[in-house]
Amino acid sequence: MPPIENKALVSRRVLFASPLIHLPLVIAAVLLAACGKETAPAAATPQPVPVHIVKMEPRSVPVRFNVPGQIEGSMQVEVRARVSGILQKQLYNEGDAVKQGAPLFEIDRAPFEVALAQAKGQFATATAQIDQSRREEARLKPLVEERAVSRKEFDDATSARQLADASLQQATATVRQAELNLSYTAVNAPVAGISGRAEHSVGTLITTDANGSLLTTINQLTPIWVRFSLAESDLAKIPGGRVARGNPLEVQLVMGDGTPFTGKGRLNFAATAIDTRLGTQQLRAVFDNAREQLLPGQFVNVSIAAGQRDNVFLVPQTAVIQTEKSNLVFVVDDQGKAQVQTVQTGDWIGADWAIVSGLKTGDRVIVDNLLKVRPGAPVVEAPPAAASAPAAAQAK
Repeated sequence: MPPIENKALVSRRVLFASPLIHLPLVIAAVLLAACGKETAPAAATPQPVPVHIVKMEPRSVPVRFNVPGQIEGSMQVEVRARVSGILQKQLYNEGDAVKQGAPLFEIDRAPFEVALAQAKGQFATATAQIDQSRREEARLKPLVEERAVSRKEFDDATSARQLADASLQQATATVRQAELNLSYTAVNAPVAGISGRAEHSVGTLITTDANGSLLTTINQLTPIWVRFSLAESDLAKIPGGRVARGNPLEVQLVMGDGTPFTGKGRLNFAATAIDTRLGTQQLRAVFDNAREQLLPGQFVNVSIAAGQRDNVFLVPQTAVIQTEKSNLVFVVDDQGKAQVQTVQTGDWIGADWAIVSGLKTGDRVIVDNLLKVRPGAPVVEAPPAAASAPAAAQAK
């Protein structure tokens, strides 16, 4: 009896052995696969991204800068000794406000009193000599006319009188110089202001050279000056590209604690050349400082309004994408799709960027939902937040 074969093996052999059975099965499989492809659902159309849009309109914006500045007195006077001697008295408290002419120091008077006494003695001698020479000249004048004395005697008397005149003038000048030197021993305030610290202690030998003569300084606080500077990049934003003394700049100060200083300043100095080391133009403004809030050496923030710039577009800061090479915004084209636009930004105006180039009137800029926006993707304008809030409230 022949062995009984497995029916599954027999059917598998028949399937692969018979070409008549194999070909239809392959065709059916292909058709089935084709039908499967045709019946698969088509790719979904991307949904428009809801965004808020701002339509660009040109505006005029103020040109404003905030730069650091330093206070200095409108008059900074160095009080120096004009004679040498021992410093005997200091007659003021350092840091006090002093009036013009107020006594500050006293230098030893004794040597100058002696010098004045000597000068007065020389003056008395010269006065006696001039009196004698005048009397002698007067006595000889009629005698020479009568030829009772020689002409030479009279000429000698006249010359003696002239020499006595010169000696008297010199003695007078010596007395005046001695009086001045004595007066210089009392050092008074040349201007009103705030006194500085004393450079020398009482008992020090004061000299009249550059190093030894400085006694103190006085700063005049009313009015007060503020020095600051603008960089070339800032100057380029000002109409004309530079600042002149007559420019109508509005200058205001902000104190270190953030509070504004009352009153506006006016420009009283503008350098006529750019500092080649720093690339800046040096400027100075004057402020009224009646309450003496500002002190020399103090640092402040200077806010400068330098006119306005026209045809500028304002875009919320959240709408600007900053990259390493440029700044970008998304604009909506005529087909309602988002497109990337390169822009040049200016300064911040409140919460907005000032766009100086890259946009034109009527451009529609996307200002939110930027994480979902892609170049060429469709967008739809979302309802304003104020309108959507009541709708949400009604839905609840």
